[in-house]
Amino acid sequence: MIIDLPSTTTSALNKKLVEIREQGGQVALGRVLTLVIVADDDANLEEAIEAANGASREHPSRVIVVAKGARTAAPRIDGQIRVGGDAGASEVIVLRLYGPLAAQGQSAVVPLLLPDAPIVTWWPGTGPKDPDKDPLGELAQRRITDSAAEKNPVRALTTRAKAYTAGDTDLAWTRLTHWRAQLVSALDLPPFEKITSATVTGEADSPSTELLAAWLAEYLKVPVKRVKSSGAAGIISVTLDRRSGSVELHRPDGRVGTLTQPGQPTRRIALQRRSTQDCLIEELRRLDPDEVYEASLHGLGKITSGTNGKTGAPPKADVTSPAAAAAAPDAAAAPARKAKAGANGKKSAS
Repeated sequence: MIIDLPSTTTSALNKKLVEIREQGGQVALGRVLTLVIVADDDANLEEAIEAANGASREHPSRVIVVAKGARTAAPRIDGQIRVGGDAGASEVIVLRLYGPLAAQGQSAVVPLLLPDAPIVTWWPGTGPKDPDKDPLGELAQRRITDSAAEKNPVRALTTRAKAYTAGDTDLAWTRLTHWRAQLVSALDLPPFEKITSATVTGEADSPSTELLAAWLAEYLKVPVKRVKSSGAAGIISVTLDRRSGSVELHRPDGRVGTLTQPGQPTRRIALQRRSTQDCLIEELRRLDPDEVYEASLHGLGKITSGTNGKTGAPPKADVTSPAAAAAAPDAAAAPARKAKAGANGKKSAS
């Protein structure tokens, strides 16, 4: 059910919500949090609301959408309430703010917050340089941005890294979860050798590629080269160099990856690019600071740039004999444990 309230006020919206609960049995007590979505009133707005509706099936919430309209229009609020099938397991309140009110999102949101429920603010498109200093970010325990949605994704990620505050996170980081998990699993298999260097190849403006390289640099304490490529989207491959041969995870098509390493059969792994809904669900599972993400941001300054990468077939699996692999120094246990600890902190790649 969708109820439109043009040229309305927050008090009128609250009154209507109470009326809907009394008549239809919609209960706010079952909501575990308030999700505030901040975006421009454009064609991408419905995609963000749809992702929030899907996430609400795991995290029932009140979703408040602050849609910023034309700044030159007369000041007004057009409200909309969505419940039932149009709101997933949540209740959605859309506030379209026009004129000077477009900059007053905090004042419009506060009267609609659920009492004693944690607040998460999400910018699905262009977000603030310092989320914690944004008026709507100040309300939240958790602040979610998406550097990949910015005009200059890598620059936006670097800027937010400098302004990081506990509670900040980015969907570019959440998209790394499966990549990180696969790399840590590979290091748990023999031969257990020290990683000497790493190379991460991906799209030139992929913030997830930057973060994956930074995570490896921070936790493995080895030189990491970040290679830019225009041949595919997102992350393309990761190579971890060891004495007996390299561990390589190669995904040229954005769907299926190939893992090759010494002494192990070549494996094909599902590495589908994650949807916004999946990433949002993962982020809403925790409201505490993400220490691994914070540490990885520190690693951004430790990576070096390489030459343009190619996205052809992955290299053949290393055929080093098991005997030769066993004769190599057993020095990888510590780096593997460090990387595993980093992955257990939360997420992995896109």
